[in-house]
Amino acid sequence: MSALRERVGIAEIKVATAPTVLVSYGLGSCLGIALYDAEIKIGALAHTMLPYFRAGIRETRTSKFVDMALQEMIELLQHQGAEPNRLRAKLVGGANMFADAPGTGRSSEGIGSRNIQAAHAILGELGIPLLAEDTGGNNGRTMEFDLENGVVSVLSVRNHDRVIL
Repeated sequence: MSALRERVGIAEIKVATAPTVLVSYGLGSCLGIALYDAEIKIGALAHTMLPYFRAGIRETRTSKFVDMALQEMIELLQHQGAEPNRLRAKLVGGANMFADAPGTGRSSEGIGSRNIQAAHAILGELGIPLLAEDTGGNNGRTMEFDLENGVVSVLSVRNHDRVIL
């Protein structure tokens, strides 16, 4: 049976089961977060933009924030039968896309770095193991999350494509 491919756009979360492959294109400073329950072959992929939601922000798509997206992903996965203690995470993206541009005044603490730091902190607080990541740097990426086996493939124009287990 061939896998169904589902696109996960900016500030979106999708939950699916095998044999689906969830794909998020154009991860620059954005962070792709994959959560997977291998026992029932279900996973969620979020394409987040910012590290933390702040009170007073008029935003209806809370999935654009790392902290809110992780909470929502866990709730959606639980609703479909996943167990929080079986969830495992993988991260892709969080690049500093303008690191080499002269005069930008960008530092290593750009939005990409802050997204990565937020994900690490929140996953730690939630007790969800981070199995692998392809983050940082200054190149954009595409992330493919195969729910048959939990494998994440990372495609990049500037760097070699790779698989993170």
